[in-house]
Amino acid sequence: MFTSSPFEPLPSTGEAPAYASPPLVRTPLPVPPAPGPDIASRRVGLPSRRDDAALADVLGHPAIWRRGSARAKAADALSTGFDALDAALPGGGWPCGALSEILVDADGNGECSLLLPALATLTAARRRVALVAPPYVPYAPALAAAGVDLAQLVHIDAAAPDTHWSAEQCLRAGCCGAVLNWLPRTDYRQLRRLQLAAETGGTIGFVFRPLTAARETSPAALRLKVVAGADGARVEILKCRGRFESAQAVRLSA
Repeated sequence: MFTSSPFEPLPSTGEAPAYASPPLVRTPLPVPPAPGPDIASRRVGLPSRRDDAALADVLGHPAIWRRGSARAKAADALSTGFDALDAALPGGGWPCGALSEILVDADGNGECSLLLPALATLTAARRRVALVAPPYVPYAPALAAAGVDLAQLVHIDAAAPDTHWSAEQCLRAGCCGAVLNWLPRTDYRQLRRLQLAAETGGTIGFVFRPLTAARETSPAALRLKVVAGADGARVEILKCRGRFESAQAVRLSA
């Protein structure tokens, strides 16, 4: 056999073989730049300056609050007309662009009287107030005696299936100063839609619900429990955005 072994070297002819590879050229690798302050802080687990600025912007929003801070940033609010209640609320009144939930054990326990000073202020400024599906016909002489401008009141007699939709549209449109809605039965999803609509329209939303709903979670920015008494209504703050103390009761004079 004239076949050479593949492991035997070929005889040298004095010429470079056709398959010979060119000589290797060693190119030095580029040196990475020195790490800047942001990269260095990430390596040791520290927040960068950019992250600190972004976090400060988020925490500065009035809708964000942290437990343990001295006091939440004041948000837009409308005075309730009761000094004791204003002093107990972080913004000094009803939160604007948010939903306030009022829980009562029975109708006529002072829940409507609680809102009369604010409604008088809004209607005096020619801001429209919508009453969506109230359980009784509003008594015009009592409203006028409390200073409410009846020309700025809108009574929407909506059926039960349309109550949520009607209130949501009034809140979202931004054409009303306040929207009052009576909801004997509702759920978290529907309340969340009302809260978002109030934020979008910058409208004060009020929702009246039975006292048994206090056991349920709610996205409302403010939740109040109203109980009638011989010396006036007793208002208990169950939940308030920006307030860290436990539930507090406020006595309103008759």
